[in-house]
Amino acid sequence: MNAAAKKIMQRIENLAKISEEPGQLTRTFVSTAMRRANDLVAKWMREAGMTVREDAIGNLIGRYPSKNSPTKTFLLGSHLDTVRDAGKFDGPLGVLIAIACVQHLHQEKIQLPFAIEVVGFADEEGVRYQSAYLGSKVLAGNFNPADLKRVDANGISMADAICNFGGNPEQFKNSRANLKQILGYTEVHIEQGPVLEKKNQAVGIVTAIAGQTRAKIIFTGRAGHAGTTPMSLRKDALCAAAEFILAVENCAKKISDLVATIGQIETKPGASNVIPATVILSLDVRHQSDPRRNAACEHLKTSAQKIAHKRKLKIFWELIQETAAVPCSTPLSNLLAQAARKHQPKISKLPSGAGHDAAVISKIAPVAMLFVRCKSGISHHPDESVKVEDVRVAINVMNDFLTAVAASRQSAD
Repeated sequence: MNAAAKKIMQRIENLAKISEEPGQLTRTFVSTAMRRANDLVAKWMREAGMTVREDAIGNLIGRYPSKNSPTKTFLLGSHLDTVRDAGKFDGPLGVLIAIACVQHLHQEKIQLPFAIEVVGFADEEGVRYQSAYLGSKVLAGNFNPADLKRVDANGISMADAICNFGGNPEQFKNSRANLKQILGYTEVHIEQGPVLEKKNQAVGIVTAIAGQTRAKIIFTGRAGHAGTTPMSLRKDALCAAAEFILAVENCAKKISDLVATIGQIETKPGASNVIPATVILSLDVRHQSDPRRNAACEHLKTSAQKIAHKRKLKIFWELIQETAAVPCSTPLSNLLAQAARKHQPKISKLPSGAGHDAAVISKIAPVAMLFVRCKSGISHHPDESVKVEDVRVAINVMNDFLTAVAASRQSAD
């Protein structure tokens, strides 16, 4: 599989050239860059022996047939969108490894007792509309139609953007997976953490995916002249926001395994000589325990209200997204670990602090995840790096995993 691993690394480089921003990798939901990416990956899917389609939201789906009819379907994949100024591997690596596995079956003229569908999800990161997992939500049948009214930084509604891409929000129901046919879903992803590197292991088995809450907070005060308004009379929204940001950091440090992030700040009117009247913040809170995450969010909401009250400001809190913690399927994870042990003596089992499409797909099917070591645990950054040897191991593990799933399927039948 050395040749397959090298091909994936070259394809990673080719995909990394497709960006909507010069000088950096940025590929957001239903953008022109995403159209180019989908078209290129669709070509690779066809070369691997798959028939290819796009669903109503822009998910790219390649299908490799089963030797049985009627048939069940096993899903593989990850996402093709990126964060801003992204690394190359987060998302695309999982899609390309899945394609490589199908390519192997096609070359060896092997058909399993189930069909394989490789999915390149249209949106996992939630960059353009601040609401993540849009692609997997449509596939799982739990997309919120209210999201279609969201607008991006250019004032383009989600509904219009999808239509411009070639999708159709009115057909979302028809894009939902057939629950009676889906056997499971497995996603390969870079670890986005340092554990595997510290243990000198190429791959690891994911036990669970942390729950996530995203919120938008707006502090509203009053603009004023920076030179003439006394400090005692100010209603400075940015000072309130700064106080809240530190409260978020302190909260996360006090609760074991909790992570909380303010990733975006928008200040209005945004002039150097004007007291900020409005500050809009994003909040991201994650934990493997939903009760602990929910308690932290309630604490932070109360803190924001107290800060606003003390400073005589208005506070607006909007829940943007909430995803429950997801345990991975024990049977699938065991098969994945069994396959991994053929290529790596010791196997680590570890949770994922990052969110993944697997968390959404878990609502309709059992899921498993294989982590691949990444240099220094760096992700969501141009320095993302993966070794070609680790990619080779991951391909071999996934090939053996599919064989094991097929064997277990035949035993069950």
